Amino acid sequence: MKSTLFVVRTVLLYAALSIACFLMLRSIAGYAAFRDDVQFLLLKQDYLSNTVWKTAFYIHTFSAVIALFAGFTQFSSSLLREHRALHRWLGRLYVVNILLINVPAGLIMALYANGGLWGKSAFLLLDGLWFFFTWRAYACARHKDFVRHRQHILRSYALTLSAITLRLWKSILSITLDIDPGTLYVIDAWLGFIPNLLVAEWLIRRPAPRPGNAGGGPTTLCR
Repeated sequence: MKSTLFVVRTVLLYAALSIACFLMLRSIAGYAAFRDDVQFLLLKQDYLSNTVWKTAFYIHTFSAVIALFAGFTQFSSSLLREHRALHRWLGRLYVVNILLINVPAGLIMALYANGGLWGKSAFLLLDGLWFFFTWRAYACARHKDFVRHRQHILRSYALTLSAITLRLWKSILSITLDIDPGTLYVIDAWLGFIPNLLVAEWLIRRPAPRPGNAGGGPTTLCR
């Protein structure tokens, strides 16, 4: 019975993530024509002449989906068990995509974020935590501390999913709250990643039997 529930839960989770990623792709496709009068760009008309900001926006927009899909694969036990080399390759792609591409682009966008200090602070914190947890996940894997590697990659991917939850919360808040767009933007900025991290911490810390270190290596090298 427990194994059946586990399978059903896993299938539903992967189905939900697949649908979310598909919707994300549809949203990104709207920017493929590089027009300045679509979606989010309608709110950033003052920055469209800023080449640095605009370049960072398109880099972040088109590369974030790579992190979503590459990170999505890292939680597949069958991929890890049967295709370990592919798991490592996709993991490296995920790390490089975030540390060298998305975080730098995201930092530039954060400095120009709407919502004043609170809006900028939310995205700067998000980027800082995204970098930290992704780097720690990579470092722990290098030290063969696979228990903490999995914990940090879960935190990192929770932040990667903010690309989806930001849009989801925006839709929910727009329907349920009658507030000015600036305040809504700030609330959405914080809700886009804080609940994700709380869920990740719950999954990590919940009292349940956990497997041993998958690689047989030390479990105290990474903090």
